[in-house]
Amino acid sequence: MQNTIARMLQRGSSFLVASLKLAKLSQSDAKRICARSTTGILLWILMLMGACSSPDFAAKAESPWIAGYYVGYQRHLYPPQAIDFDHLTHLIIGRILPKSDGGLDTALDLDAKQGPLLAQNLARLTQSKGKTPLLFVGGAGVRDAWLAATAPSIRGRFVKNLLQTMKSWGFAGLDLDWEPITREDGPRVLALVRELRLARPDIILSIPVGWINPNSESIDSIYAEIAKYVDRLNIMSYGMSGAWLLWKSWHSSALYSPSRLTPSSVDATVKAYIAAGVPKEKLGVGAGFYGSCWAGSVTGPGQFTTGATIVAADNEMSYTNIMRDYYDAEHYRFDETAGAPYLTFATGRGPRKCSFLSYEDEKSLQLKGAYIKQQGLGGAIMWTVNQGYRPDATDKNPLLKALYRAIMGRP
Repeated sequence: MQNTIARMLQRGSSFLVASLKLAKLSQSDAKRICARSTTGILLWILMLMGACSSPDFAAKAESPWIAGYYVGYQRHLYPPQAIDFDHLTHLIIGRILPKSDGGLDTALDLDAKQGPLLAQNLARLTQSKGKTPLLFVGGAGVRDAWLAATAPSIRGRFVKNLLQTMKSWGFAGLDLDWEPITREDGPRVLALVRELRLARPDIILSIPVGWINPNSESIDSIYAEIAKYVDRLNIMSYGMSGAWLLWKSWHSSALYSPSRLTPSSVDATVKAYIAAGVPKEKLGVGAGFYGSCWAGSVTGPGQFTTGATIVAADNEMSYTNIMRDYYDAEHYRFDETAGAPYLTFATGRGPRKCSFLSYEDEKSLQLKGAYIKQQGLGGAIMWTVNQGYRPDATDKNPLLKALYRAIMGRP
């Protein structure tokens, strides 16, 4: 039957639809073909017949993931030859950007020559180490471009360009960073991942997703539909605090939260996605290799934020910079309830005059990794591995190693 249908494909999909109707292909036969098919057109037709209405391709993506983001604009922080592939399963490399006409900006925040060259070199290096390179698409600040590129009249061209670039650059899949995904955006995201999956059932697809404030937010059921077409939904569980209305000061990435005034936590967000129907084995948890510097009246978690604000975070507050410019044992604390470390200073410390500095360390990542393992989740992402590299230290990748050991159970 598979060979017969393959020959039909050569004569056009419209003929195939008519032939299937005439042949009255049984649902059981159709389901068997669906399970074995790698042809996008055939999968579309079988979906119309109801045989492939809920495809799920998780089996091909190994579990758990230890996936690190490597971004072009931070390449000076972490030379490619220094990357610790022993403690990674995936390297997510980018970023490339959607364009309103369905094209791609492939500069990696560098330029049109250096960007593609860096991406291809990193993909080859990752493959040579026996690990999986994924191409990072999008990121913060480009929601409008996502919306334009996924308009029904443009989406086919956009999908074609994504897959061509991924293949020609030597990547195994795509990481689609559409943020924020609003309730109105959900159907667009679903249409995009469905079309990518049906065009290339063999590739890896992942999507980073947001954390929630359980006081006022929930997870839309469309994420359960999106999960059917992707291998991972990775929660960006970092940067989860601020000087916001009805909030007290809080950690950047607390594992647990004890109060409605400090509501964000990994645990609350994970439970919300599972409750919405996302399989737990497809959920990844985020680890930020950077911190949040509060300046002003706040000196620790759980304090009123009048007169205080976060003055520096991603990029500037890399783990490397924290350990060089801010850390000392006298001012270190660990919040056992939240599972998070911080530094506290009575007067501002360092170049940004931090009074409360929330970040991740080896202890918090051991706890986070143990949580991922205990809950049966799909692994972890790190934003970014560049920021966790300590070139002048004896142990140059302590955060990465701590997370890997906790999840994988080996050094």
